[in-house]
Amino acid sequence: MTRREFIGLLGGAAASPLAARAQQPVMPVIGYLHSASPEPYAPMMTAFRQGLAEAGFVEGHNIAIQYRWAEGRFSRLPSLAAELVARRVAVLVAGGGDVSASAAKASTTNIPIVFTIGGDPVGYDLVNALGRPTGNVTGVTFFTITLGPKRLELLRELVPGATKIALLVNPNSFSSDPKEVREAAGALGQHIQFFHAASEQEIDSAFRSLLQQGSEALLIISNPFFTSRRDQIVALANYHRIPAVYPLREYVVSGGLLSYGANIREAYRQTGAYAARILKGEKPAELPVQQPTKFELVINLNTARALGLEVPATLLARADEVIE
Repeated sequence: MTRREFIGLLGGAAASPLAARAQQPVMPVIGYLHSASPEPYAPMMTAFRQGLAEAGFVEGHNIAIQYRWAEGRFSRLPSLAAELVARRVAVLVAGGGDVSASAAKASTTNIPIVFTIGGDPVGYDLVNALGRPTGNVTGVTFFTITLGPKRLELLRELVPGATKIALLVNPNSFSSDPKEVREAAGALGQHIQFFHAASEQEIDSAFRSLLQQGSEALLIISNPFFTSRRDQIVALANYHRIPAVYPLREYVVSGGLLSYGANIREAYRQTGAYAARILKGEKPAELPVQQPTKFELVINLNTARALGLEVPATLLARADEVIE
């Protein structure tokens, strides 16, 4: 073998692995933005990955997911969204409510965005219409915020003698002034008191304040931060013996008294399914915003007994799930 042939052989051997790697398909990357912390949302993220897997996308196998969690500090969301856009992700998924979705929308007009929120995406200016969104944004809403008046009705049925009902709201959210609840309370002649909390310490302070002001029952306004702190909120309500109604089943599983709302895990599964459809080539404008078809009433009888409450038979008969 001549020297020239030997060098040519080495060159071919060195080039072949590079050529093989160059021929391998590039794994698409999903950017995932969320306003809260990962641990309390672990069941929801499992549902999100299930939605992807049902369409053939498995994390670490044929897709990668870059996560950005704001840990309840909403001011971080714009910079976290910008990081994901800079990585040129194939799809930007915004979980954790209106603030995440708004930060994602403000960060790009080119990358497809799929949101998961509990409010009205048209009212939040995320899409122009539910049935035919335009631009690069679509997603899933479980409309839990707009169910506030129904939860107020359930709370009054559960505690008919309550003259002062407290509302816990996050001042950093679009839902910081739930007008639907305010209007419903006014129509019923029900006195309501607003208490704000945007941190773990402020939740403790809010409970001290509502006790000092004589609140007799509590309505939790839907918010991703509250969902991430549900164990703290439920523990405080039960410790102080305050009957409370919550927006999601997850609170009742944690020991809360009663919840009324859509299945949030199903919403996250649908979000994964939408992200998969976009990865396969569909456009956000072709995908109508998904809405819940069923709302669940969940009651924890153990908590009711501990609070000395007798749940009306009419309420039990309407419950989709009773935890004992």
